[in-house]
Amino acid sequence: MTTPEFPFLPDHNDLIANRYQKAEALRAAGTNPYPADFPVDHLAADVLARKEELIASGEQVSVLGRAFTIRAFGKAAFFHLRDRSGQIQVYLKQGVLSEADFKLYKEFLDAGDIVGVKGRLFTTKTGETTIEASAFTICTKSVRQLPEKWQGLTDVEIRYRQRYLDMIANPEVTDVFRSRSRVVSAMRRFLDDSGFIEVETPMMQPLYGGASARPFTTHHNALDMPLYLRIAPELYLKRLVVGGLHRVYEINRNFRNEGLSTRHNPEFTMLELYAAGWNARDMMRFVEDIVRESARGGMQRTEFTITDQQVDFAKPFTRVKMTEVVRNVLAVDVDWDTPFDEARRRVTTAIPADIRTTDALIVFLFEQHCEATLIQPTFIIEFPKSVSPLAKSIEGRAEVADRFELYANGVEIANGYSELNDPREQYQRFQEQLRRREGGDLEAVGQIDEDYVRALEYGMPPTAGLGIGIDRLVMLMTGAQSIRDVILFPLMRPVAEHPPAADDKTP
Repeated sequence: MTTPEFPFLPDHNDLIANRYQKAEALRAAGTNPYPADFPVDHLAADVLARKEELIASGEQVSVLGRAFTIRAFGKAAFFHLRDRSGQIQVYLKQGVLSEADFKLYKEFLDAGDIVGVKGRLFTTKTGETTIEASAFTICTKSVRQLPEKWQGLTDVEIRYRQRYLDMIANPEVTDVFRSRSRVVSAMRRFLDDSGFIEVETPMMQPLYGGASARPFTTHHNALDMPLYLRIAPELYLKRLVVGGLHRVYEINRNFRNEGLSTRHNPEFTMLELYAAGWNARDMMRFVEDIVRESARGGMQRTEFTITDQQVDFAKPFTRVKMTEVVRNVLAVDVDWDTPFDEARRRVTTAIPADIRTTDALIVFLFEQHCEATLIQPTFIIEFPKSVSPLAKSIEGRAEVADRFELYANGVEIANGYSELNDPREQYQRFQEQLRRREGGDLEAVGQIDEDYVRALEYGMPPTAGLGIGIDRLVMLMTGAQSIRDVILFPLMRPVAEHPPAADDKTP
C-alpha cells in the first residue's frame, strides 16, 4: 500500500501535520500508534460506583478511553479519560510509571488521543476519585485537534455533517441516542408481549403505495426495471394479514421525496403494525398503552417538559373530531357535507386558490391553524375519505373515514384507521387516486397495485392499522428542537466546497 503524500485532504493544516509527525515518530521508535487491542476490565462509571471497595482492596483497574483536559506539572500530570460510560481522572507520575511509559506521555500524548491505563484508585486532596496509572499506552493517535479545546462545538452544520465530532465534543448528544435506543427497545418488548410478530418487508418496490407522498426512484440494471424506495410498508404488511399473520409489525425506514425542516427528513423511521379483529377505537386504546409504556421503559417517566409546556402521557388521551377543533379554534362551523361555496363564505382567513372542495378546506384550516394548539396527547378523529384511500368509511357516513391521528406538543405522532378490506371499493379508491394524480396532485398514487387488490379478494379479516413516527416521538421525549437532533446522520444540503474543519477554529 502506497503512503499518500501530505496533505491529502483539502482541509489539512500545520496542526494536523504535527500530529501525523508524532505518529510517524512513534513508529520509528518501535511503537505502533494504532495497536490492535487493549485489555479492558472496567468502565469509568463502574469504577466510580465501586470506588470505596476498590480503594480499600488496592485492586488494579484497566480502562480505555479518550484523553481530555491534560494538565502537566513537570514530573506529573492529570487528565480526564472518557469512555462509553462516563469519565474518570487519571494521574501520571514519573517513578510510578515506567520510564518508557512516562516518555510516551511526555512526548506524544495530545488531547483527543485514545489511551489505555492500568492502575489503582485513590482520592485526591480535592476529593476527586482518580486512577494512579502504573501502565499507560496510546491506543489510537488522534491526528486532528478537537474543536475549541473540545468544549464547545456549536456550529450546527458541523455537528450534523460530522456527527462523530458532535458526539465527542458534546457528550449529551450520545445521551439522546441512548434514550432513543431504550424507547425503541421498550416498544419492541411491548409489541412482542402483546402477541405481535416482527417482520421485514421490501425497501425497494416495483409499485409504491401506502401513503400520499412522492417517492424516490431507482433502477435495477439486471432486470432493467424501475424501482421505488418505499414510502410506507403498509400494502406488504396487510398482505401478511391476509396470509394469516394477524398481528404483525415492522420498525424500519421509509423514504419520501419531500423537503427538509425541523420536523421532516426524507429518510425516517416508522413503527407500522396491524391487528386483525380490531377497529380504529381498539387501536387508539393500544396507542395509549404503547406510547405510555415506551415512555416508562425508555425514559423512566411519562411527563415531559418542552419549552415550558408539560406533556403528560399518563393521563387518558383526548379524542376530538377534526371539524370540532376547527370550530373551537377558528370559530368556523363547517362539516364534511357543507357545500363548498357556503363553507368558503364562513372562512375569514386567506385560502390558497387551488383549494376547491370542502374536504381540502377543512384539512387546510386544521393543518395551518389548529395543529399547533394540540399540546396534550390528543386523537383527532374522523377524516375525509378523499385523503384516506386505504381506510374504511364510518358506518352510515360514506364520506368520512374511520381514521385518527395522534398529536402532542403540536406535532403529529401517529396515524391509524380501520382498514378498508372490500376489494371492489379499494380498486375504486385507487382509480380516484389516479384521477387526482392526473389532475396535478403529485402526492397521489400514480399506479394501481393490482396484486394488493388480488390479495383482498382472497379475504382480509377486519383489521386496524397504525403508524408511529419514531423520530418525532423521540424528539418529544428528549426535548429535541429538530428532527436532526434525533437522527444520527440526517440528510444535509450540499455545500459548494468542502466543509470547514472544526479544528480551524482552535486557537
